[in-house]
Amino acid sequence: MAETATKTQATGRRKKAVAGVFIMPGTGKITINNRPAEEYFKGTNYITRIIEPLKATNSEGRFDIIAKVNGGGISGQAGALRHGISKALLKYDENFKQALKQGGFLTRDPRMKERKKYGQRGARARFQFSKR
Repeated sequence: MAETATKTQATGRRKKAVAGVFIMPGTGKITINNRPAEEYFKGTNYITRIIEPLKATNSEGRFDIIAKVNGGGISGQAGALRHGISKALLKYDENFKQALKQGGFLTRDPRMKERKKYGQRGARARFQFSKR
C-alpha cells in the first residue's frame, strides 16, 4: 500500500547513536543537524553508507532527507541514519520492504560496547599482575 504522505518520520539507532529522520518527496538533498551531509560527514564512505537504502530501492534523488543525530561517534551516527532512512522508506511505501529486507537495512545492529567490570581495567582487560 503506497502512502502519499508529505513527510514520513522514523527513528534509527546504532550503538549509542540515535537518528530522527524525516523523508519527503524532493530532489535528493540530505541535511543532517542543519548542515549538508557532505559537510557533516567528511569521509565519503559514510555518505555511501547512508544512501545504500536509497540505492536498493531505486529512489536516489527522489527524496529530501532531514535528520537530527546525536550520541555516539561518527560511524555509529552513520549507521543510525542508514537504519532511520530505511525505516522511513518502508513507512512511505510498503513495496520497498523486500529490497530493504534483502539488503539487511531494517535489522537494528545489536552490537554495543561491553561494560567495564569491577576489579578490572576494562570489559575484558585485567590490571597488570606483578609476581614480585
